[in-house]
Amino acid sequence: MAKYILKRVGYAVVTLFVLVTLTFFMMRMLPGDPFTGEKQLPEKTMAALNAKYGLDKPEPVQYIMYLGNCLHGDLGLSLNTNRPVTTIIGEAFAYSFDLGIRAVLLAFVAGVLLGTIAAIKRGKATDTVCMLVALVGVSVPSFIVASVLQYYLGLKLYMATGVRFFAVTGWEDFNSKILPVFALAFGSLAQISRLMRTSMLDVLGQDYIKTAKAKGLSQKAIIWKHAIRNAIMPVVTVLGPITASVLTGGFVVESVFAVPGLGGYFVRSIQNVDYTMISGTTIFYGAFLIAANLLVDLAYGLIDPRVKLEEG
Repeated sequence: MAKYILKRVGYAVVTLFVLVTLTFFMMRMLPGDPFTGEKQLPEKTMAALNAKYGLDKPEPVQYIMYLGNCLHGDLGLSLNTNRPVTTIIGEAFAYSFDLGIRAVLLAFVAGVLLGTIAAIKRGKATDTVCMLVALVGVSVPSFIVASVLQYYLGLKLYMATGVRFFAVTGWEDFNSKILPVFALAFGSLAQISRLMRTSMLDVLGQDYIKTAKAKGLSQKAIIWKHAIRNAIMPVVTVLGPITASVLTGGFVVESVFAVPGLGGYFVRSIQNVDYTMISGTTIFYGAFLIAANLLVDLAYGLIDPRVKLEEG
């Protein structure tokens, strides 16, 4: 197991190095620069700003300096706010993580439940309803779901009842967290439920399930003790990418519900050509994705006894 972990960590380091390199040079290919807006700054001012942030040096020199800073956990200063990128990430990601982890938990629990029910009730009305919900979730973008929820449950319901059950903006009390969490989780919930249904149908057709039925075990015992544990394996496999996708894909949902997360900073950094902020957030989310995939690989081996965490 130690060899397996070391091998995976080695792959992760190489992947992160490639990500840092590609991000650094691709940022320099963007048109414009972070210091010019509608008005052109004086030449002396531009020279002073470039010197302050090291942009007056050749790109290979900037790259070596940036790699050295990254190794020390320094992602540089935001070119627009003049604040450390790590500080901005530390402050804003707390909101994004809170939103994302709630969405992942909701998507996982509800997706597994819907997929299991659909498989058990295959061909019946319940199966049709569950798969219709999944189809809508896969087809409709999160910002449409967010807008619909905000309009009908946040605004129309309040106008009809006079009671604000769901807040439409902010990230403060419980009521303000319900709609953005559901909007962000809906797409992943649909993916998980479809995958769980397919996997569950395959497991329910296996010989050991038929043997369990022949022994007189109840359907509840067969489903919970035998079927779900094996059927959930594909879901666990994709849980890492789904988690990273939810955490990095909540930018639009954060904007719709005015959640003060990292998404707003990332969008503004692209608009303002803020090299260090774009690179810092990209590296941060890339490292998060790599770590999530590593944890899922380890969890997969622990859940399924047929999988051995060893080389070969």
